[in-house]
Parts: sequence; C-alpha cells; structure tokens
Amino acid sequence: MFKDKTVLITGGTGSFGQECAKTLLEEHQPRKVIILSRDELKQYQMGLRFPEEKYPAIRFFLGDVRDKDRLYRAFSGVDYVIHAAALKQVPAAEYNPLEAIKTNIMGAANITDAAIDCGVKRVIALSTDKAVNPVNLYGATKLCSDKLFVAANSYVGEAGTRFSVVRYGNVLGSRGSVVQLFQEQRKTGTVTITDERMTRFWITLTRSVEFVLESMADMVGGEVFVPKLPSMRVVDLAEACAPGCALRHVGIRPGEKLHELMIPRDEARNTVDCGDRFIIKPVFRFFYGRFNAEGCKPVPEDFEYNSATNDQWLTVEDLGRIVAAS
Repeated sequence: MFKDKTVLITGGTGSFGQECAKTLLEEHQPRKVIILSRDELKQYQMGLRFPEEKYPAIRFFLGDVRDKDRLYRAFSGVDYVIHAAALKQVPAAEYNPLEAIKTNIMGAANITDAAIDCGVKRVIALSTDKAVNPVNLYGATKLCSDKLFVAANSYVGEAGTRFSVVRYGNVLGSRGSVVQLFQEQRKTGTVTITDERMTRFWITLTRSVEFVLESMADMVGGEVFVPKLPSMRVVDLAEACAPGCALRHVGIRPGEKLHELMIPRDEARNTVDCGDRFIIKPVFRFFYGRFNAEGCKPVPEDFEYNSATNDQWLTVEDLGRIVAAS
C-alpha cells in the first residue's frame, strides 16, 4: 500500500522514526518519506545516515505539531501520516505539565484537523501502556491523545480520513532505553534496580515498525491495536545486560508502575483477540459498518493484558540473545 505514496512521520528523527523511514525506503518504494521534526541538528544527523543520493525519496521538514499552520503546509499532498512525536519523559512531564499538554494533546488535535482538511487518507498514532489507568501526567496526556484520534473518525464528514492507534510497551534499542543504562552501569560492577518484582512487556524496534505498518494496512479507523508481546522481569534484563553485577535497589520512581497494563478489564468488553494482536473497538457507531471481525473472537469479560500475568516470558538467555543482536 505504500508504493508510490507519500508518507509523513512526525517525530521522525527519533528511534522509531528512523527505523520506520529505513523500512519504508528500502522495502516499500514510496514516492516520498517526509520527516517532520523540530530539531534541525537531529535532521542533519539523520540526513548523514540517509544521504539523498542513496535515498532520493526522503525529505526533511522542520516543524512542530503545536503549530497547526505548519502542519497544513506539511500535510499537503500526503497520503499517510504516522504520528510518533511526543514529549515522553515522565519526570520532565511532571515538572513541565503544560509543555506535555501542548505537545501531546493539543498537538494531536492539530494533527486530526490538518489531516482531515488536507485529505490525508490514513493516520496512525503511537500510544503507550502508560495511557492505561495512567498514574503520571505523560500517561494522562497520551490517554487524551488516544481519545482524540479515535473520536476524529466520527467527524471527518466526506473527507474520508481514517484514524487509529497502536499501543505497545518498552522498545528494546530505543533512545534512552534501560538497556543502555544497564550496559553503562556494568562498567562499575553495580546496576540499579527500582524493584525486583517489576515486570515489563518488551518489543524490538524492528517489530514495532512492522506492527505499525501492518496496522496501518489493516485499519478501518477507530481501532486501538495491541500486539501480543512477551513479558520479562527487570532483574532478568539486568542479568542479561550486566551478568554477575551486584544489584542496588533504589525504589520505584514517582509515576512509575510495578507492572505494565495494556488492556484493562474495563475495556475487555470491547476487545477482540485476532491471533497475533488484540483490537480494542471504539464505542462509536461509525465503526461497526466497517470492521470485519473474521478471525477474531471476544476476550473473556474479566480479561486484562498485564505484564505480570502474561503467558509468554523471556528468560535471561532469551534477553541476552536479543540484546546482543540489537
């Protein structure tokens, strides 16, 4: 579906954006891949990785999702938008709440308006497990963002733009990953652990890109796509990254959860199991005339998708192989 199409990635200089651009450029023959971000230095550095003579389809566009006028200019002639831009550092969002709101919530509203008015065909937004029963401001802003993208399908009118959301947990190899922290701390012989009971879902950067592109191809508008992922124990990850090192417990940080939750029980009634993924269906009437539930089945009423009660687990050996290959 991406051949000869124009795809724009907001926040495209981030870890996900760069991997997504690489996949699109090398495997899907797009007409253009537009990288929209606000940091000229990161665009310059990304341009070194993707030189124009080798990747003639790539374009760089300076702009901020807070600036609606700039989005109207950027979205002109665009077929698909992948929204990866966000302020996502939990402590920074707690200390600078209005900045997180302006980018994560108002930015999402700007994208929906610009996409509809510019005739973009499909928009898929990246969410996070922290949007589920949020306990910090970052999660609360992403919950609002998710609601905006789902609800946008109900007022597109004749424009026909479709909006959906992808939700997943920690990405191995992304910038700022705990893997990098553990590997750096390995040099000291001691790694810091917040709580030895802590569990997390885990997805590789490559799989996250695949899942987003697959979801964009399958979406009818309004879904929240959740991949089925393995869980891991943080102490096992520490052992895989820094074998033999001592553990120093520092306690759970403000706004942090002991376990990750991607589908709460309150959303089970709207969730279907589609094999390699779950789909959370919206409550809006527009959705049911489009969605084909073939191959999907409802989950139990008391179902929740929690990293602590998952049936797939990564061992220390599994994590070591994944980290080594990343």
